[in-house]
Amino acid sequence: MNEKKKKGAARIKQFIPLYFMLIPGFTYLFINNYIPMAGIVVAFKKYNVNDGLFFSPWNGLDNFQYLFGTQDAALIIRNTLLYNVVFIIVNNVVGIMLAIFISDVLNQRLKKLYQSSILLPFLISIVVVSYIVFALLSQENGMMNNTILPLFGKEPIKWYNDPTWWPLILVITNCWKGVGYGTLIYIAAIAGIDLSFYEAAELDGASKWQQITKITLPCLIPSIITLLIMNVGRIFASDFGLFYQVPQNSGSLFSVTQTIDTYVYRALTAAGGIGRSSAAGVFQSVVGFTLVMLSNWIVRKVSAENAIF
Repeated sequence: MNEKKKKGAARIKQFIPLYFMLIPGFTYLFINNYIPMAGIVVAFKKYNVNDGLFFSPWNGLDNFQYLFGTQDAALIIRNTLLYNVVFIIVNNVVGIMLAIFISDVLNQRLKKLYQSSILLPFLISIVVVSYIVFALLSQENGMMNNTILPLFGKEPIKWYNDPTWWPLILVITNCWKGVGYGTLIYIAAIAGIDLSFYEAAELDGASKWQQITKITLPCLIPSIITLLIMNVGRIFASDFGLFYQVPQNSGSLFSVTQTIDTYVYRALTAAGGIGRSSAAGVFQSVVGFTLVMLSNWIVRKVSAENAIF
């Protein structure tokens, strides 16, 4: 027993420098992620400033009833779910295609340069995407109405008053803004595939498509599953900037742009909206956690080595 204790103490002592290195990260995580969880109580209270967070009167599940009892609840949940499902599918498919193209077409030197610089345009696009979309779609000065549509003999479209095209616009904008993250992960995964697999496939006469389907895609499955589980956890959340700023908060577009997050923001700006917005946040967190655990459990049942935990 003493031997085991000595070995355990020696092992702990060996990793003491690493434990010290973890302290800043754990401190940040505790302060920013765990301490604020005490605020969850406001989801079950009728918050008012005079009584404060912990002394405001309890109102049970009234805030949740407001969230799901509104006549727009079905529309909000439908938009949030369907957009996120489409975003997950499109971003992953486009990300895989771009990663395969970059890894296959560019030579090794150019690939390294490209991998180091590919983040820049996507990071920039996150900041300026709403402005660029407005520059394209502005009814008076936008490129679509003043340049592209006249080339095809089409009349100008009041983009911010007509919801017809906005599902497609939002999908394209989200893909443009976020596909770079997945692309980099897939490029890294492809770079880790043993080149001898491709050399052997070429010797056997495999076409490029067969190499992709029989070697590249199977080797990408762990990365695909990891990104899928991460995205499923946020399937009831939405990109506030995408659904609020890009459509310019136009009331005419609410039928296709109203999601849980934009609804929560509008509730937050109204009197008594703090409890309602907190209730929505609690709902999103609980559902997201449940979906992540369920997704990982399903993956573990099908292929245990590809599960995250």
